Amino acid sequence: MKKSLIALAVLGVAGVAQAQSSVTLYGIVDVVLHKDKNEATQLTSGGLSASRLGFKGTEDLGGGLSAVFLLEGGLDVDTGTASGFKFDRESYVGLGGGFGEIRFGKNWTAYDDIAFNTNPVFDSVFAPTGIWTSLGFTGNPNNGIKYVSPEFGGVSGAFSTNLRENTNERSTAFHVKYEGGPVYAGVAYQVDKVGSAETKYTTVNGSYDLGAAKILAGYGRVAVPGTKTNELSLGADVPLGEALTFSAGVATSKPDGGETARSIGLGLSYDLSKRTTAYAGVRKDNDAATAAGGVDTRYGLGIRHSF
Repeated sequence: MKKSLIALAVLGVAGVAQAQSSVTLYGIVDVVLHKDKNEATQLTSGGLSASRLGFKGTEDLGGGLSAVFLLEGGLDVDTGTASGFKFDRESYVGLGGGFGEIRFGKNWTAYDDIAFNTNPVFDSVFAPTGIWTSLGFTGNPNNGIKYVSPEFGGVSGAFSTNLRENTNERSTAFHVKYEGGPVYAGVAYQVDKVGSAETKYTTVNGSYDLGAAKILAGYGRVAVPGTKTNELSLGADVPLGEALTFSAGVATSKPDGGETARSIGLGLSYDLSKRTTAYAGVRKDNDAATAAGGVDTRYGLGIRHSF
């Protein structure tokens, strides 16, 4: 009888511990078949979202404090490989509570958190903002420290930096954003420093959901000694039914004293289920964008599944 009671007590404690902790396996499998002008037809991983595999979890430490962790690595769906799979997208551990969250490890920067939020054509490989140089920042430096604030009336923010640790590179960033009802607005700033050389990135973006369409707008700026580039985008996501959405957008990139690069993109996405989306798109860059590494003309279709 006593042994039975002890066994039940142990099981009860284990049940409480399990209820206070959680670990989630998740991922995205995304591949796109596309054709670029003067190039062979390609099958590319990550047309709508980067393919990935990850684990994330929390543990309730009591007193409103929780331990958090995340491990996430990229996958190449077109080749079935992961380049010697590494958790090189994100890998961190930290603490969370009423004060927000503090994370240690390889984090997406505070700038990265909002830099892509209003890119037209679902921020896919057909997005016209593919010509933007303000999206060429260091996204997830090693040896990072990041703070994410709680939300106050729809307003939240984040700050990130990293330790140099045998390198001469540091990326420091912050953002502030507002999300409430149909409105989203964000501003972010990042400095990538290599030795004494600095590249400064600024982005301001926003969206407004009218119901019949969501209007998307963005501004980007890159500053290196002696040169600045200003970038703009405008687009809209238009629901054509419960599962079908049309998206269109234009973007420009103008360096000081240089030609203006322009791009236009169009796309459709269709939700086959809550976790599976089929999509198609086309993108056209002008000569200035193509000369700077653009795609001239791209069209294709893909499928994304998340779990």
